[in-house]
Amino acid sequence: MTFNGLDREKWLVAGMAGVLLLVLFLGGRRTPGHKPAAARQADSSHTHQGFDIEAYLDTSVTRLTEPQAGRARAMTQTLSRVGDDRMRKDILGDLADFWRDSARNTLAYLWYTGEGAKLENSEKSLNFAAHSYLFELRGESDPGLKSWMALQARSLYKAALAINPKNDSATVGYGSTYFFVTAEGGAPMEGILKIREVAERDSTNLFAQFMLGYGGLVSGQYDRAAERFERVLKREPDNKEAVFLMAEACERSGNREKALYWYRVGREQVDNPDVIRAIDEKIASLQ
Repeated sequence: MTFNGLDREKWLVAGMAGVLLLVLFLGGRRTPGHKPAAARQADSSHTHQGFDIEAYLDTSVTRLTEPQAGRARAMTQTLSRVGDDRMRKDILGDLADFWRDSARNTLAYLWYTGEGAKLENSEKSLNFAAHSYLFELRGESDPGLKSWMALQARSLYKAALAINPKNDSATVGYGSTYFFVTAEGGAPMEGILKIREVAERDSTNLFAQFMLGYGGLVSGQYDRAAERFERVLKREPDNKEAVFLMAEACERSGNREKALYWYRVGREQVDNPDVIRAIDEKIASLQ
């Protein structure tokens, strides 16, 4: 499986076929050839519902060029021999940079960034790693991998909140992870309640408003979702993600006229021909 960044416009609208979570974020990030790895005896942070990060990393190394694979293996072996946390943090940072810049593998980058943040244990690094997971997982189509990523983000947010319980961004992010975890650990309403605490205290927190809108879509409260997205779009009219989620919320609530309006707004904000074609098909289906 490859896990590389892809066209954000495609990530936003490519799934417009009517299946809620696929429509929400373009049918998900495409991960060719991915099959859940066989479970191995490992810490729960490594495996979840069949996804095994260690097996994934092992496979990813075999798909690199020889020089890249040699470099990745050398750094990984050094990491396994080093006990000093400061040195381990530096090596984890080097691995994260390698997978982002040379190998262009987002998931490996997220993993090593998160592990480094845990060692650094600063509010800033933990929040950065958690937010990075939360942003990327919204485009993932594999339920097991999405759940695993959400649990990684939740763990990082929890650590950040242990340092500063008053961090609203971390609180919203922590609550948002409940939308993406299937089976154990998945409870959309629990997440919504945590986010709502922030929104009620600070109505200008657009991250909270946006994620409450997302939570409304997940829980079937489409009118409320539209209200939240509308608040976001008043402040951020060029927020493509909010535009298409607004269109979806309106469509789901049965308001075709308003859905058409927002799909047309979104159409003007993208320039990818494939995406425009998908939007045109969606508009035609609603007329």
